[in-house]
Amino acid sequence: MVDVLDNKRAATRFRILVQIAERQPAVSQGEIAEEVGVTSQAVSEYIRELVEEGFVEKEGRSRYRVTREGVDWLFRAADDVRRFADHVTGDVLGAMSEDAYIATDDIEEGETVSLTVKDGLLHATPGNEGPATGIATSDAEAGTDVGVTSFEGVMELEPGSVTVLQVPSIRTGGSRAIDDVTLTDACADADLVVATGVEAVVACRQAGTEPAVTFAVGDVAADAASHGLAVTAVATTDAVGRVTDALRDADVSYEVLEG
Repeated sequence: MVDVLDNKRAATRFRILVQIAERQPAVSQGEIAEEVGVTSQAVSEYIRELVEEGFVEKEGRSRYRVTREGVDWLFRAADDVRRFADHVTGDVLGAMSEDAYIATDDIEEGETVSLTVKDGLLHATPGNEGPATGIATSDAEAGTDVGVTSFEGVMELEPGSVTVLQVPSIRTGGSRAIDDVTLTDACADADLVVATGVEAVVACRQAGTEPAVTFAVGDVAADAASHGLAVTAVATTDAVGRVTDALRDADVSYEVLEG
C-alpha cells in the first residue's frame, strides 16, 4: 500500500507525478517547482528518481510522460488520500458535527439517544440500546426535530434499490400500451414511486398510483435508495437513460423492466 501522507517526501513525490501527468509531454520543471513549493533542483531530482523507477519516461529535452506503472501508482496513492479524507470527514468531523433527527419520544438536552433510520429519515430514541448513539443538544418533544452530536457506532442501514419500469412513448402507444396490472405489480412493494415523462405519469394515474415526484426522478430515486428505500421509477422510454445515468453516478443498484 502506498501512503502519500506518511511523510513530506512521499507527498511531494505524489504531487510532482500529478503535475507531470497534467502537463505531459512538455514539462517545465520551473512551473512544477512553483506549483509544489520546492526548488527546481529538487524537482529535477524527483523526476530522475521517477524515471529510474519506471514511473516516468523521458522523450527528449523537457519532455516526459507518465508510464502505465506510474498511472497505477497514482491510482493507489489517490485511493489512500481518499480513504484518509473519508476518515476525517466521516469518523473525525462526523463525530463533532450536529445533525437533525426526529425524536421518537420526549428527549432532554444532554441525554444519550439511540440513532436509527426509518422510512429514509433519521430518528433519535432515548437510551443507548442501538448500535449507534449520540448526545441530544436540545430538549425536544416526540415528533419534533432534535439536534444530535458526539456520534458513536454505526447505524444499521440496508441499501435500497430502484426498479425502473419503461412506459412506451406516445409514438408507440404511450400509456395505453402498458397494462395496469404490470404497473401496479411493479409499484406494490415500493416505498416510493416516482415518474418522469407525460406517458409515465398518466400510466401511473390510470393504475391508481400518484407518483410522489415527476421531476429530477433519477436524482430523487438515487437519494431515496441511498437512505434504504425501495423505489419504483416509472419512466417514458425516452427518459430511461437519464434516470439510469443518475443511478449509475450514485452507484445505486437498479433493474430495468419492460412495460
